Amino acid sequence: MGFDQYHEPADELSAETRTFARMCANLTEEAEAIGWYEQRMSLEPDETSKAIMADSLGEEFKHFSMDLEFLLRKKPLWRETARGILFQDGDIVENGEAAEAAAGSGCGSGGAADAGGSVSASSLGIGSLKGKGL
Repeated sequence: MGFDQYHEPADELSAETRTFARMCANLTEEAEAIGWYEQRMSLEPDETSKAIMADSLGEEFKHFSMDLEFLLRKKPLWRETARGILFQDGDIVENGEAAEAAAGSGCGSGGAADAGGSVSASSLGIGSLKGKGL
């Protein structure tokens, strides 16, 4: 991946924003690894090899979960939305819509961040385009 993870000049980003970007990259990489192990295990005929892969898969899921928890601790609006979706019964999409509405209009994007990386409840207004057929 290299150091192309930033979409803005790295030297202009706060240390907090760079750390956040690294954790987002970690989360993505762990999710990819989980997918790879699932694919390999679905085809692997050797039971010992499959058991080793399953053990590795568990580690990747643990890391994914730790990365996600870190990010949710940094973005309270994300956490609020996630609480309405994760570990809930019922329709996932309906739970997501209800959680987003309950958390406020800025939660989908994480809100706007100021120069110090603090999140406000403001929104880019993208959610207001929903269903407009644009």
